[in-house]
Amino acid sequence: MNTKEILSKVDHTLLSQSATWNEIKVICDDAVKYETASVCIPPAFVKQAREYLDGRVAVCTVIGFPNGYQTTAVKCFETTDAIENGADEIDMVINVGSLKEKNYSDILNEIKKIKEICGKRILKVIIEACLLSEEEKIKMCELVTEAGADYIKTSTGFSTGGATFEDIALFAKHVRKGVKIKAAGGIKSFDDAEKFISLGADRLGTSRLVAIIKNDTDNNIKY
Repeated sequence: MNTKEILSKVDHTLLSQSATWNEIKVICDDAVKYETASVCIPPAFVKQAREYLDGRVAVCTVIGFPNGYQTTAVKCFETTDAIENGADEIDMVINVGSLKEKNYSDILNEIKKIKEICGKRILKVIIEACLLSEEEKIKMCELVTEAGADYIKTSTGFSTGGATFEDIALFAKHVRKGVKIKAAGGIKSFDDAEKFISLGADRLGTSRLVAIIKNDTDNNIKY
């Protein structure tokens, strides 16, 4: 794949606690320039970003972030608020404790409720794979599919690990038709990105790929 094709699958991301509007504007400008799939930003900036971008790039935000242990009612409110402010895509975090307690119906119903609020907007479900056993990852593939979400996503980037090639291959084996895969956290190079895509990822959550193009004059990458 060429650089442009890879960037078209990137959710250009800035979710740091110290993010400012000036930094978010830079992310937005970069997303427009390099034609990324979206900007993934904190909920507090969604309305400003939507107005600033004026439809030039999709706006993605996060719900229940980063720990996922808010109540379903809170996550639903967050989702509604984000959509009213102009979010095009929602990345929600599951309650990992519920998964480990095998409260599968609770997780399923939560994803269904948030997807119902999203309607035709894209919903990505973050499962924080670094905290899960293989059995739990496979179960989440089943639940995400059954709930009607659009993507299963590896990680928040705020826990003990990010995306791995092994997890993407596992997801690709166990999600059913219609569910796509997002790799997020620790994607450090275009070679890594291309491998994640070859294994089945359709989206990549990262800021590093654009940074490579902008800042590394010796990498011989052309856009």
